[in-house]
Amino acid sequence: MYTLYQQYDSAKTAFINPQDCVQAVPGFPALCVSTFSEAIINRFAQMDSVRQIASLYTANGTLPVYQIRYQGVDIAFYLSRVGAPACVVGFEEVVAMGAQKFVLFGCCGVLNHKMADGQLVVPTAAVRDEGVSHQYLPAADEIQLDSASIAAVTAAIGASGYPFIPGKIWTTDAPYRETADKVARRKLQGCIAVEMECAAMAAAARFRGVPFAQFLYAADTLDAPVWQPRSLVEYGLSQSQTYMALAFESALRL
Repeated sequence: MYTLYQQYDSAKTAFINPQDCVQAVPGFPALCVSTFSEAIINRFAQMDSVRQIASLYTANGTLPVYQIRYQGVDIAFYLSRVGAPACVVGFEEVVAMGAQKFVLFGCCGVLNHKMADGQLVVPTAAVRDEGVSHQYLPAADEIQLDSASIAAVTAAIGASGYPFIPGKIWTTDAPYRETADKVARRKLQGCIAVEMECAAMAAAARFRGVPFAQFLYAADTLDAPVWQPRSLVEYGLSQSQTYMALAFESALRL
């Protein structure tokens, strides 16, 4: 059946472009890291070596973009909005500012109860059960993440000794519609976790020619008779130092 998602337009120029809304920032770091936890971003923003270099503006408020010196390299970081559309808009604008390589991390719901709370997931592919990715790439059920980006993340995590598992994930833009039937179908497709942004971000990054890598920390679980929040409510704060360090290390390897 022909759908709106099959009406892909590959034109690079649109009526509204990121450069129409933000300006390039002189000296903007080539490497950029982002996450969804405001508490994690605020914790790092308060470090003495960190300074604000730009801002992202929306009707929801202003998001500062910061710069940190890590291992002798300047890296930008900022808070991403939750959900594929808002997350991709932020990405588009920091790329227009000057970012050239991008690492994103956040939490995910696990589809296998044997996965430990807090264990890291490295997406190797994502089911495109959202709308944004279809605006950046032709319609398809899944997107494969780039092998070089997967290698960068797995090398960084492997060097740290932190437990992780690579695998396919499910990206959805309707978290309150993760029904038992949909969960069962995604598990049959080989998905080990669910989140809201990966497929869209991977598609947008490929469209813009920006190396993109992602990892997720296992939080709540859907592989049970009822939903189990587990550590979802803390949004990774207890491991913030570890997760940000792994994101910085992954960026250095991109």
